[in-house]
Amino acid sequence: MPLNANAVRVAITGAAYVAPLNSVKPTDATSPWPVTATDVGWISDDGITESNTAETSEIKGWQGGQTVRKVISSSEMTFQFTAIETSKTVLELYHKGSKVLTTSGKSVLAVKAPGPDRRQFGFDVIDGNSHVRIVVPDGEVTETGDIVYKGDEAIAYDLTITAYPGTDGTVAVKYSDDPSWGEEPAA
Repeated sequence: MPLNANAVRVAITGAAYVAPLNSVKPTDATSPWPVTATDVGWISDDGITESNTAETSEIKGWQGGQTVRKVISSSEMTFQFTAIETSKTVLELYHKGSKVLTTSGKSVLAVKAPGPDRRQFGFDVIDGNSHVRIVVPDGEVTETGDIVYKGDEAIAYDLTITAYPGTDGTVAVKYSDDPSWGEEPAA
């Protein structure tokens, strides 16, 4: 199989978005995000990590105890990133169920015990003229990291989003204008 160095991609830049759960969803890789979507802001140079995990159960045959089948017992798709821009959006994502209230230029955040806070999420991954857009129609912040207040680094908000399946089982949709997505390897 011939190699194609032109199909090697690097996530040079991108963005993370959040919108209300039933917002209009993007339908391609480059159109502007709907007005209901908010850009999360600066993300650390670690970028965005997509994880897909599946746990399986082995079925062993009586004859020799060999594995004859594996059944997927659970699966999960998550996206992890660290926001380094402090904003109302980021604070409310990090402190699920809490709201920032601002009056006369002064803000208060009464941190509540976390509760359900499902939303739509999206991620743009850009390498020059190659765009990948990932849309999570139903997701939620399910893990957060520690906030460190220190004189030589940005205050950072480590967020992990879990993608939940829709009625058809879809947990995320990926769009791209990258020509290599449609190419078959040459024989």
